[in-house]
Amino acid sequence: MSYETLIRCCAPTMACLKTGNMFTCAFEGREQMTRELRQLNLRLRGKGIRILPLRWREGKALLYLYRPRLLERDLNKAHSQKLLAECGYAGGSANRCLAELIARLRSAEDFPHEVGLFPGYPPADVDGFMHRKEQYKLCGLWKVYDDVDSALRQFNRCRRCTQVYLQRYTQGYSLERLTVAE
Repeated sequence: MSYETLIRCCAPTMACLKTGNMFTCAFEGREQMTRELRQLNLRLRGKGIRILPLRWREGKALLYLYRPRLLERDLNKAHSQKLLAECGYAGGSANRCLAELIARLRSAEDFPHEVGLFPGYPPADVDGFMHRKEQYKLCGLWKVYDDVDSALRQFNRCRRCTQVYLQRYTQGYSLERLTVAE
């Protein structure tokens, strides 16, 4: 896996600005993927960050780099719990919800709409996407149905973070140095 791709797709999570990021990455096979992800998790173990494969299709993995503590916080919000229950999640810990999401992603072609809760998108926007698909106010890193000003600030923070992280990486900063500890 290219670390530049990882940074391009996940800098806001590495910087602790977002709960998580999902991205697709090609691998020669599942064994290579498992080896590389295990190695990356070991490198970043003390930073409060994990990377998991969510789905494998045709030599590509959908990967999820996330901060477990922030995911637990996000999924414990009342609005998030309501949406997850509406989608048939049993509830419980973030790990249990993540396991359910992985099962759904692996058994279906399409993405379940609640997937937006896992990168940390605002529950009001995930709700809007689920129930008022075409009534969004803004489209950026996600479709915004509620607080446009807050979303614009977050989009700008994430864009700037990615630019800075890519610049630092080309200057020789390691992944460990770029990843903020919680």
